[in-house]
Amino acid sequence: MKKAVVILLALAMIAGVFAGCAENAPPEPAVGGTRIVNIGISLPTEDDDVWNRAGDLMKEGLSELGYAAVLDYASNDVATQVEQIENMLNSGCNYLIIAPVEGEALGTVLDAAKEKNVPVISYDRMLMNSDAVSYYVAFDSYMTGQKQAEYIRDSLDLDATAGPYNIEFVAGDPSDGKASMMFSGAMDVLTRYIDEGKLNVRSGKVDFKEVATAAWAGEAAMSRMDAVIFANYSDGTTLHAVLCSSDSCASGVVKSLEYNYRGAWPIITGSGCEKENVKYILSGKQSMSLFCDTETLASRAVEMMKSLVNGGTVMINDSERYDNGVLTVPAFVCEPEVVDKDSYTEILIDSGFYTEDELK
Repeated sequence: MKKAVVILLALAMIAGVFAGCAENAPPEPAVGGTRIVNIGISLPTEDDDVWNRAGDLMKEGLSELGYAAVLDYASNDVATQVEQIENMLNSGCNYLIIAPVEGEALGTVLDAAKEKNVPVISYDRMLMNSDAVSYYVAFDSYMTGQKQAEYIRDSLDLDATAGPYNIEFVAGDPSDGKASMMFSGAMDVLTRYIDEGKLNVRSGKVDFKEVATAAWAGEAAMSRMDAVIFANYSDGTTLHAVLCSSDSCASGVVKSLEYNYRGAWPIITGSGCEKENVKYILSGKQSMSLFCDTETLASRAVEMMKSLVNGGTVMINDSERYDNGVLTVPAFVCEPEVVDKDSYTEILIDSGFYTEDELK
């Protein structure tokens, strides 16, 4: 009997050694619920209906698959996000979904994920300058910029009128590859009209780095627009359009115009269909936004994660365009829809994304 116990103890010790050696091995596929799958979801902020909805949908979808999901919001603070992701890794998360506060700020913690062989899906915003990113899921950034620019083109009837019309640009976060791609899409439409003299940029700012907005922050967009108005439009000159890459940037621009601008109200674009911005659209303070259906994107992220966990083929539809500075990240991108006063009911209300009462 004692001999049997000694043998069992020895076998247990050997198993422990092998388990230690395998600690940093890639997770085995979850088959029949035999392995616990811990998935960390890190999102920028909970002070936003869209991010809240995304977090809830992903956590619910992953839980329905039998996975344990940890959801954290970083309060738009890089240090907080780094700490939260470190905690996820240390507590045993073997997969991550991350939408960064700043795309270039997570290199160290992403290195730690790679060392632990933890696959990472970059969600909505691109994780930059890291080879630890497995996949990217987002709405088509280039197309988003195109659609914003086309809306301005058509609203000003640039193909049939001589102008000139005054336009300014407020782009997204300079560390986010998504932001630069959106700006490229917009400029590929509008550069022709700038060159022809139909569009005039009085500030002279037409380079992405000059018009970028750190962390997509509304306060930063407002501050920059304050300076642009003071220098170029305080004499009564009309500002005809502001191409804003996101709804958060558009909110900052709207607030700046309310305080500082006295001319005819310009066309203002956005993206995200945040509740405040849809209200701006209905009141005429913002012209349009791009609806990036959170349910579509969150569901796609869950499906990609399911394929990763089960060792299957992860569906992508773009393997060429999404370069994060270190590698071209395999991506699945979705097409956004234009929302304005004429289309908001069909796209946002009839779909159940918002109710009419929520937009009052």
